[in-house]
Amino acid sequence: MNKMFVGALLAMSSLGGVAALHAQTAAPAKRAPTASAAGAQGPQIGTFGFDTAGMDRSVAPGDDFYDFAGGTWAKNTAIPADKSSYGAFDTLADLSRDRTRVILEEEKAKGSKIGTAYATYNDTAAIEAKGLAPIQPWLNKVKALSDKAGYAALVAEADRNGISIPFGAGVGQDDKAPETYIVGISQAGLGLPDRDYYLKNDPKLAETKAAYQAHIAKVFTLAGEPNAEARAKAIVDFETQIAQVSWTRIDSRDSDKTYNKMAVADLIRSAPGFDFSAYFRGIGTPVDTLIVAQPSAVTGIAKLIAAAPLGVLKDQMLLRSIDGYADVLPQKFDQERFAFYGTTLSGTPQQEDRWKRAVSFTSGAVSDEVSKVYVARYFPPETKAAADQLVRNVIAAMNVRIDKLTWMSPATKVKAHAKLQAFTPKIGYPTRWRDYSDLTITAGDAYGNKVRAANWQHQENISHLGKPLQRWEWGMTPMTVNAYANFGMVEIVFPAAILQPPFFDPKADPAVNYGGIGAVIGHEMSHHFDDQGAKYDAQGRLAQWWTDADVKNFNALEDKLVAQYDAYEPLPGMHVQGRLTLGENSADLAGLSAAYDAYHASLGGKKAPVIDGMTGDQRFYLGWSQVWRRNYREANLRQRLLTDPHSPSQQRADIVRNMDPWYGAFQPKPGQKLYLTPDQRVRVW
Repeated sequence: MNKMFVGALLAMSSLGGVAALHAQTAAPAKRAPTASAAGAQGPQIGTFGFDTAGMDRSVAPGDDFYDFAGGTWAKNTAIPADKSSYGAFDTLADLSRDRTRVILEEEKAKGSKIGTAYATYNDTAAIEAKGLAPIQPWLNKVKALSDKAGYAALVAEADRNGISIPFGAGVGQDDKAPETYIVGISQAGLGLPDRDYYLKNDPKLAETKAAYQAHIAKVFTLAGEPNAEARAKAIVDFETQIAQVSWTRIDSRDSDKTYNKMAVADLIRSAPGFDFSAYFRGIGTPVDTLIVAQPSAVTGIAKLIAAAPLGVLKDQMLLRSIDGYADVLPQKFDQERFAFYGTTLSGTPQQEDRWKRAVSFTSGAVSDEVSKVYVARYFPPETKAAADQLVRNVIAAMNVRIDKLTWMSPATKVKAHAKLQAFTPKIGYPTRWRDYSDLTITAGDAYGNKVRAANWQHQENISHLGKPLQRWEWGMTPMTVNAYANFGMVEIVFPAAILQPPFFDPKADPAVNYGGIGAVIGHEMSHHFDDQGAKYDAQGRLAQWWTDADVKNFNALEDKLVAQYDAYEPLPGMHVQGRLTLGENSADLAGLSAAYDAYHASLGGKKAPVIDGMTGDQRFYLGWSQVWRRNYREANLRQRLLTDPHSPSQQRADIVRNMDPWYGAFQPKPGQKLYLTPDQRVRVW
């Protein structure tokens, strides 16, 4: 089942419908409306849109391009106490949140729905005064469960409340019939981020697993539950069994492996330990056919449920319920959840101020109501127009690159051009907004607001069944600093908040803009041609539209990229997983290459000016590196290496070592750390 956030630019903690232009000739692309460094008022960053003061010129670009471009910034930039890492994305996210806060404070004074949601979440005194009373009826219902016959219905109710154990289910596009919606189900049930935390023989991960067990015991103790230590151990033992039958993240990102359409009756026969009929009735999707993402895991988890003591199943649900709603329960629960998931797991010393979390809650619970005000105030039409033009230019450049490929057959090239022509770029914000009139937000009821918002979102999702494809929908809010590709929709999506410096500044040097947002555009565009996106045709259908020889040639090139990234070791003993990060690395390589060509096409045959002693090509690659500046806490970096399909920022910046023009721009020498001989450089698109 197609995932909405396929190919998001950065891991999350993914004006609608402008048709992409098709250009197979090498005619120069139109120049996006940007200004030179000497333009009126000038760019927001530096003299031409790049932070030259952040460079470390004592480092040779051929040894460490990331540090050369931003090493001084890295040395002088502390990670804020409430963050697990910090970089360009966070700078803009903070700006977006500050702006949204202004909106919500104004709405609070008006007493509007979003203002009430924000104010009530912020009212910690009222939350504290109520204690566990708001959630107690649900906890009592879980504890009152007397036999496993009622477990599936209880799981369904938890699912509607936003608590997904032991499976995750929802409605999305049918990958092989993309004009229709279908129910999908996938493995879940783990409280730690990945199966490796339970299974891998690593001292640091073992410490984290022990800390997780201690966290569970602390939650039960705070809730007044007896035998906390023994019950915590039983939950961890049960989840370790779930981890053993769970698929790896590498297998779970494979679109072919995870497309398993089957009759619900067949699923029931293969997994008798869980009442799937009652579960699907309970979540409101009583269907005959569905997609099972990881069949052996789903059936394996069902068998574990059948064998597990009822008390363990109930305790796991109690734990997830308290943890899942800890932010709207008394402070001791909120603090304990953060102590484990924030500090132990991610290394973050300090929890965010309450108002920041109130902004995040409201922006998620009533997102479109907030978004409407945000884009009207902070997203000028000229920014959209400039971004639209950049998208057209990068797509045109990719069309030219396809014609030059030596490994792809002529027949497949025709289809690749057709796929580019079918693209729908979405810039800034949706063309339609959701209606929240049936979502009740009540002053003074923070817990109830969160439950009702979760139920509303659940109902909104399942209501897609039987409807025509809703192409206007977005998977991210305009306030989100990110971008994504959606294979089934054949679209690339760029929220308003990312269309700002350092990614994009209409008054910055074009080279920096193309190296920044141009490469981001190319990245999302090329996701539709990465190791998974290439499996979807111009209609968004999961189908092999390449010849067998094309697939063989492509996989051989991609395998070289896997090997290159497997060799990186950001932490002692921990390498980048080249196969897990392949889609993102491939998109970086292809997207930056297409953006480079688009930049040169925009020059219209003229030579780029030298600015501050730097050539156009140098500024282009520096623009790329600038957007990936990021400092990590060790625990956060460890978690990312285990779970994130994106490589760490340094390795993302280092993709330049595969590009011939980078060698011409910075003259790296044989023997330097990043230097690759021409035959070692990975060239795909």
